[in-house]
Amino acid sequence: MAVSLQVIYPAAEGKTFDHAYYADTHMQIVDQHMGPHIQSAVVTKGLAGGPHVPAPFFAIATFVFADQAAMDAAMQAAGPALDDIPNFTDVQPQILIGEVIR
Repeated sequence: MAVSLQVIYPAAEGKTFDHAYYADTHMQIVDQHMGPHIQSAVVTKGLAGGPHVPAPFFAIATFVFADQAAMDAAMQAAGPALDDIPNFTDVQPQILIGEVIR
């Protein structure tokens, strides 16, 4: 069964997130080290939480893996990506691992 890993970067006053670095550099690091195990990936840049409501998240990255073994292999290779996080944000990311149901 497919599993997903979502990396969620909450937006908060006084926190920073460099979207250009994230898209151009960080995601290349993710692709290089974790990419062989990832079935699909989507990165969403937060724009709004509704009409006239600021976005509650800077970004959400969703990675889908064929199964738990593929996700485990990706996580074993994730060290350089994890080490790179302070280069684009001072936010502590939240993680959601789930079963893909659709």
